[in-house]
Amino acid sequence: MAGRIHAIHIAPEQGAPMERVDRVMAVADRGLEGDRYYRAEGTFDAREGSDLTLIERETLAAVEREYDIELEPGVHRRNVTTTGVPLNHLVGSRFRVGDAICEGTELCEPCSYLERHLDEAGIREALVHRGGLRAQILEGESIAETDRIEYSLRESVAEYDE
Repeated sequence: MAGRIHAIHIAPEQGAPMERVDRVMAVADRGLEGDRYYRAEGTFDAREGSDLTLIERETLAAVEREYDIELEPGVHRRNVTTTGVPLNHLVGSRFRVGDAICEGTELCEPCSYLERHLDEAGIREALVHRGGLRAQILEGESIAETDRIEYSLRESVAEYDE
């Protein structure tokens, strides 16, 4: 099964505005070059498996529709906005982002930092259980907007265990 990268965002340091990039290098066990987590400066830097964060474009549309909260690109503080990928189902699974191989480590639940940063009433509630996915980058590679995201919803993803 496959979806696509809709957008890529990085922030050079904690609290800095997210910047949209067309292409970035995903580095194993480190993060996206130029991002705060790559530099070990993010809010959740000590949390293992936070090399990459993803959120569904479909979720952003649902939050706008259901809560009347419009989230501008990147303001959600996730690195990759996806389309056509059921991220909650990828916890514990390996998947490809472009040619990089990642493993979903846990849901990226909304935090009080995001709520304070956005100063938007209801945002935390709106994103509970659909705030995205934290992932570890197992094999690094350059990723770009419109790259495919390939995944399997099966228990075993042996094709990525080479």
